[in-house]
Amino acid sequence: MVRQEMPTQPAAERVKNFNEVALGYTSEQAVTEAKRCLQCKKPRCMKGCPVEIDIPGFIAKIAKEDFLGAIKHIKQKNSLPAICGRVCPQETQCEQLCVLGKKSEPIAIGRLERFVADYEVQQGNIEIPKITSRLNKKVAVVGSGPSGLTVASDLAKLGYNVTVFEALHKSGGVLSYGIPEFRLPKSIVDREVEYIQKLGVEIRKNFVVGRLMTVDELLDDSYKAIYLANGAGLPKFLNIPGENLIGVYSANEFLTRVNLMKAYLFPDHDTPVKIGKRVAVFGGGNVAMDSARVAKRLGAEEVYIVYRRSKEEMPARKEESEHAEEEGIIFKFLTNPVEIIGDEEGKVAALKSIAMELGEPDESGRRRPIPIKDSEFVIEMDTVVVAIGQGANPLVGSTTKNLKISDRGYIIADEEEGQTSRKEIFAGGDIVTGAATVISAMGAGRKAAIGIDKYLKNRS
Repeated sequence: MVRQEMPTQPAAERVKNFNEVALGYTSEQAVTEAKRCLQCKKPRCMKGCPVEIDIPGFIAKIAKEDFLGAIKHIKQKNSLPAICGRVCPQETQCEQLCVLGKKSEPIAIGRLERFVADYEVQQGNIEIPKITSRLNKKVAVVGSGPSGLTVASDLAKLGYNVTVFEALHKSGGVLSYGIPEFRLPKSIVDREVEYIQKLGVEIRKNFVVGRLMTVDELLDDSYKAIYLANGAGLPKFLNIPGENLIGVYSANEFLTRVNLMKAYLFPDHDTPVKIGKRVAVFGGGNVAMDSARVAKRLGAEEVYIVYRRSKEEMPARKEESEHAEEEGIIFKFLTNPVEIIGDEEGKVAALKSIAMELGEPDESGRRRPIPIKDSEFVIEMDTVVVAIGQGANPLVGSTTKNLKISDRGYIIADEEEGQTSRKEIFAGGDIVTGAATVISAMGAGRKAAIGIDKYLKNRS
């Protein structure tokens, strides 16, 4: 039995709108796909799930058409199933370990998770678990991204009074500002956040920890433990000539203005993003793919992904790079930008790059790109988006006493329970590991919830 393909909007149509590209399974497709599962006695797939979902268990319920039972099963471990089913890299995690994948295609675990999460909403039957006992202990969470939301929901279920402090005017962290509408509709993020609030979690927005109050001041304000999940939102640049020209964006700014401030709905929303005919996006990860596909939808005629390695080394999800290709994004592999050229008004006019070749593997395991002498070339360009990664914002770390920080600016925390150099402060997600996946940040949140619970119980 072959793997069920996910229906999608045709490429020629979707480049003209910001509606979701993947359309989801029908009930028939979901049941057919679920019946492919071998129901292994020792399921390897679960080892690839950072939040430890009982994957065979929920798939078995789908096979029996017990869709509400399946989503209830998932939510025992995961409070953000509709999000994970859309943006998690299942192909390198749970699906990579699926036994079926050895001889054919693995079970479409993420697509099945998405299906039952969406089915629950369509039925209007979202069940909120009852909190049997409330503990008279307050925990603060800094950041409402996937890691912060996960630790908040897990602690709320255990009976803690949890307050999440979010710097922006909207909850969700990178789920809201970083991932485009056509990959993750914001209505779904809002829905998942609302579910967590119904568990009893309070979310305070427009609250910049480190400015309005420090972590130490929160601890003085009767919070018994703090979880730092403030992410890695400091843009990185190449430090080449011309990066300060008009028309150069960091991917953070570009995507935030489009996703969070609705630039794609201008003039209904007052946050336009000026896009010329030609756009270059530096980088080869998911953020680069998102930026390029957004630029295309905003009206750019030619959009280039400029990446210094080859296609094989590109870190973006295969599905995202394939969608980008289908939408007409032009890939300039083995190409490294060396200068952004401006006009007399200080605006981007062209991009100067150099051709590269691959040498021996570097510390990342990928072959090191080496410049080819005298191979520079220039392409006319109107807009540049730099999507080469992000660093740690130093605000929280620098305003918290005696908190150990790595040389790269990340908070040092125990890998298993998230405890930092200060026993009452825990941390997880991108602020500890650097920019990673949504599900790995959630996994850190789950572990930290266990660690915080243990710490607080040992204190009483």
